[in-house]
Amino acid sequence: MFVDLLAAGLFAVSLLPFITGYCAYSYGRSFWLWFALGFFLPILSYFVLFALILRQQLDHGQRLLNEAKAVLAAAEEAERAVKE
Repeated sequence: MFVDLLAAGLFAVSLLPFITGYCAYSYGRSFWLWFALGFFLPILSYFVLFALILRQQLDHGQRLLNEAKAVLAAAEEAERAVKE
């Protein structure tokens, strides 16, 4: 029973760092850096990452750059499909 409680506790403690790392990785940031920050500063790191992502999304130039990258990636994929 103690082992079950220990495993559940470890899962609960590591859940927020995994979420923080996944969100960071989804937006082009280092998974392991944000996982470590999420492990040592769980709530603070989540809100800092949220603020950084929000700032990036509200920046019109960055949003246009992300859209251009997506268009170029789709064009390259289409070109690759035509060649095959």
